[in-house]
Amino acid sequence: MPPADRARPTLRCLREDLHLDPGLVDCPLDELDHPLLAKVHEQFADPATAHERIAAIDDQVLFKAKVQRWRGAVWTDAPGAEVRTWLVAAGRREDGSTTDFYATLAATGTAARARYNTTHTPALTSSTYTAHLLPDETDRMRYHAEAAARFERQLTTGVAELTRASLLDSREHTAVHGGARIGIQVRAAEGHETYVAVRIIGSVPDALTLAVLDLIPGCALDGWFPEYSLPERPLEAAEQAWSNLMDPIAAAKLLDDA
Repeated sequence: MPPADRARPTLRCLREDLHLDPGLVDCPLDELDHPLLAKVHEQFADPATAHERIAAIDDQVLFKAKVQRWRGAVWTDAPGAEVRTWLVAAGRREDGSTTDFYATLAATGTAARARYNTTHTPALTSSTYTAHLLPDETDRMRYHAEAAARFERQLTTGVAELTRASLLDSREHTAVHGGARIGIQVRAAEGHETYVAVRIIGSVPDALTLAVLDLIPGCALDGWFPEYSLPERPLEAAEQAWSNLMDPIAAAKLLDDA
């Protein structure tokens, strides 16, 4: 599921309701291991699925999410938004408790609406006020800060998959990462050596090229040489290519780790 389609908790919900530390930006919040988040991911994966609205909240459209003793309030942004689904409030139903999370949420929203109307004009005509629960600029800044870490992990996985696929059939395998098409071909060379070629099509920064080359297992970073053609065809426009020899032990380990 793409990041924009995965549910995220707001930072307020994470800290105050789930009592979790957001941690560093290399830990994307949409990948946190929590039963309520897992339920929201599942429940909101298909946009065509109907959801139960929290009827007592009338200033925003919030939906219910329930799993085990956890209860949540989910808000969905407009189609095409960077993040579509947000967990904006959460709580637990304790054994023997007569308190309902959604009733408490509505009561809190009613009190917030009263406080809002004492200091704002015009006054709200809704029964509740829950806008303060919705994602704010700090939530969106966190999402963007995670982008570099998310891309690095996706690139690492993608390069390993391309290399593994080519090790199995000696053909070139390609995928798009960071706006560039990356192709990797591994084949046996003379003398039982393993030859690897990497091609990148697109206007990409040198840092991306170095990152890709550094991710190929069993290849010394200073052993890459530029190529002006590939084994089976010439280079295309806006294409760069590099070659190296791969350590067969590292190649075997990559296959074993599949």
